[in-house]
Amino acid sequence: MTFIRTLIDWNVKVSRTFDRTLPEKYHIDGNRYFCEHFAPPYLGLGMSVYDVGGGKQPYLTPDLKHRFQLTVTGVDIDQNELNRAPAGTYDRTICADITYFRGQAEADLVICQALLEHVKHVDNAFAAMVSMLKPGGRALIFVPSRNALYARLNLLLPQALKKRLLHAIYPKTRSAQGFPSYYDHCTPRDFRRLANQHGLTVEQESFHYISSYFQFCFPLYLLWRLWILGFHAVADEQAAETFCMALVKP
Repeated sequence: MTFIRTLIDWNVKVSRTFDRTLPEKYHIDGNRYFCEHFAPPYLGLGMSVYDVGGGKQPYLTPDLKHRFQLTVTGVDIDQNELNRAPAGTYDRTICADITYFRGQAEADLVICQALLEHVKHVDNAFAAMVSMLKPGGRALIFVPSRNALYARLNLLLPQALKKRLLHAIYPKTRSAQGFPSYYDHCTPRDFRRLANQHGLTVEQESFHYISSYFQFCFPLYLLWRLWILGFHAVADEQAAETFCMALVKP
C-alpha cells in the first residue's frame, strides 16, 4: 500500500511539473481563483450575505465576516452540515432544498460555490437565488462544467464506486467530496441562458481549464491535457473545466 501511495504521489508531482510548461491560463485553479480573486471585490461593509450550500465549509470565515460587519445566512439541505461550520460563521441557518426554497429579497450578495453541480433542477435553483436577492444584488457562482471529462465519467460511474476511487486516490477528499453530481445545465452557455430567463444580467465571467482528478496517473493526465488544448481551440469557453459568474438582479 505504501508503494502505491508513493507511486501516486510521484505521478501527481510530475503532472504538476508538466502543467508549468503550459500557458498560465491552463493552470489557474478555478475554485482558488473564485475564493481569492473573483468574489472578494464584491464584498462591502454591512452587507447581508446568503451562503448557499456552504454547509460546514462556508466561503466567509468568521474573521472576514467581522472585518466587513456582514450578516451571514447559511442555506443548506443538511442541518448537520450547517452545524459543523466554524463557530460564529453564520448569524442564522436555513435547512432547505435550494430547488424549493424561496427567499424574502433581502440579500445584497448570494454566494454559491461548488453546489449547483449537485442539484437536479438548476433552473429552480436560479429562481431561488433571484428570490433571495434585493434589487441590485449579486449572485456569485462557482461550478464545475458538465462538459469536463471528469464530469462525464462522474455521470456514467455508479456513485459507490466513484466515492471509493476518489477517496482511495485522494484521501483528503473524504470529508468534503463525493456527493452525488448531476451537472444539470452546468455549462457557460446554459448558465447565460438561465440567467437571462430569470431576469439576471451577467456582469463578470471567468473560465478555467484545469482539474486535478487525473494527476494520479501522468500518462492519463498528459492525454487529458492534450484533449483540453484541442477542445478549447474548437469550443472556446465551452471547454472550461470550471467557471465563475457574477449575476446582477436589476
